[in-house]
Amino acid sequence: MNPIRIDDPQDPRVAAYLDIRERDLAGRQGRFVAEGKVVLDTLLAARRFEAESVLVLENRLAGLDDVLRKAPARLPIYVASGEVIDRIAGFHMHRGILAIGRKGAAVSAEALLGALPARALIVVLVGIANHDNMGSIFRNAAAFGADAVLLDPTCCDPLYRKAIRVSVGAALKVPFACFADTAGCTAMLDRQGFSQFALSPRGQIDIRDAKRNERLALYLGTEGEGLPESLLARLQTLRIGMAQGFDSLNVAAASAIALHHFSGA
Repeated sequence: MNPIRIDDPQDPRVAAYLDIRERDLAGRQGRFVAEGKVVLDTLLAARRFEAESVLVLENRLAGLDDVLRKAPARLPIYVASGEVIDRIAGFHMHRGILAIGRKGAAVSAEALLGALPARALIVVLVGIANHDNMGSIFRNAAAFGADAVLLDPTCCDPLYRKAIRVSVGAALKVPFACFADTAGCTAMLDRQGFSQFALSPRGQIDIRDAKRNERLALYLGTEGEGLPESLLARLQTLRIGMAQGFDSLNVAAASAIALHHFSGA
């Protein structure tokens, strides 16, 4: 490892890190930002995505030896003072550890499903537009052994910086793919041999009474509106029982309960 010193915030070698929050909104043309030690470790260890470079606060470098040993030999490791990193990022970077990754070519939902094992548990997300919820769902998916996540076109990007951070790197680890429409998704999952459950506060079956087959897909919808009525009408629906007078949970919390239940079934 040969760290490269950066003293000028306008150095072209770190141009990809400039004004991070503005680029969060504008997009990065196939790149994403990984932030923090645990997330960097996942990026380098999982190798699902290519790391392009790393930018580290000078006083954090010594504590990253074990993590950076997992990096490809030619990966540029840039080091800078706190003042320079803050000027590059456009705000105070208290974590002081950043990396740029490349998204690579998107995998189709059908190709992803076809590569799964005979026994598989997947999550299907419809309308999840909140990055905190997206990151938390991916964290739960990783924690309870989900094999993949499928997302509809109205979902936010799991590789958005905040979503990756909230997922504690799980968004870089759990395979995911997008699908065009829910009707096509349910048909595709039928062809692939998946039983399909939709979570809803008005679900017909208590989740404690639900059994899983070898291949199971769990559908989760946005908070408030939930899953579309047209989708609920096509699928078996599950509810999570709770105290009288309270009928709903944050979607991330619901995902944790459902995944825990079916991971051990």
